[in-house]
Amino acid sequence: MRQALVVGVLAAAAAACALTGALPASEAAALMARIGPIMVFVTAATVVSHLADAAGLFRVLTRFTAGLGRGRTFTLWILVLALTAASSAFLSLDTAVVLITPLVVALAVEAGIPPIIFALSTVWLANTASLLLPVSNLTNLLAQQKAGLHPLEYASTVWAPAAAGIVVPSVLLWLAFRRFLHGRYTLRADPEQVPDRALLILSAVVVALLLPALVSGINVAIPSTAAAAVLAAGFLFRQRSAFSADMLPVMPVVLAVSLFILVQTAHSHGLGTLLAQAAGSGEGFGDLLRLAGAGALASNAVNNLPAYLALEPAAGSPVRLAALLVGVNLGAIVTPWGSLATLLWYDRMRSMGVAVQWGRFIAASGAAAVVTVTAATAALALTG
Repeated sequence: MRQALVVGVLAAAAAACALTGALPASEAAALMARIGPIMVFVTAATVVSHLADAAGLFRVLTRFTAGLGRGRTFTLWILVLALTAASSAFLSLDTAVVLITPLVVALAVEAGIPPIIFALSTVWLANTASLLLPVSNLTNLLAQQKAGLHPLEYASTVWAPAAAGIVVPSVLLWLAFRRFLHGRYTLRADPEQVPDRALLILSAVVVALLLPALVSGINVAIPSTAAAAVLAAGFLFRQRSAFSADMLPVMPVVLAVSLFILVQTAHSHGLGTLLAQAAGSGEGFGDLLRLAGAGALASNAVNNLPAYLALEPAAGSPVRLAALLVGVNLGAIVTPWGSLATLLWYDRMRSMGVAVQWGRFIAASGAAAVVTVTAATAALALTG
């Protein structure tokens, strides 16, 4: 209810900006033309994830991952990190949090591992592994569009900081929880129940075909919409009960569009000039770290979407755009509102009854953000 109220207030403020002319009509039209296809992708990708989950695809993958661990706790944890990172990179950080978190937390409980270990691993990696591909994060899609890069060109620019965003938090997590990650675990031998094998196979095929399409250079709205349509048709014939109102990301889309409008309005009234001074210029390590740090601070203050949009004019080259993404993606793990994914994770934790001590969470995540953003920026400076 509280989140709905916040989104409603932001939507009303955005509508007022558009209707009163605070945001000029020409700028509003240009903004809608830019973000429209991205919002279509977000909606279609959410539908695909929801239906694939309803088919049991992610439960089967999680169970398969647990089997690969062969009873070794450390191996299982590494595999959970890999599953989270892959989900974040290829299906977006929000998908990783919403779908993977409850599965791996339940897995930890069954294996006798403190669930907060897998829960924290998921929320950190979902955010910090969301740099490699444009589809990993909404901010990446905006940056790719701004720079005019093919998805593979984008990946070649950010591969080093993206690797740091996976390796560094993983090492920090191991240092924090290593005493819990030795020994062995056992899981029940019951096979995972699949509600409809035909839908499971259809979902697996659709997702397998969708992933390469998303990095092919085609507008991501096209393959994601096609995938959503195919899965929806399959479920329409075999399992209509899977359709529900929450399969459409109404609140996230309204929130994103509202933030876009509000930040663009602020830019129309001089925000860009002010922030350009704070973000600096240049492509040396110090310059890039200054921009990344500004992005991380702004993200944890107000959320990574408006932080990216506000600072984008100060990132006038692919390398500086990458530095900004390091800050708003890898650094947005400190406060619950730093990214939508972290906010969704908080809701998941509360609904599953997993206690989160926010003072310790913010302290640990703050330290991790500083180390990870610094390491990733250094990797970018060396390879960019």
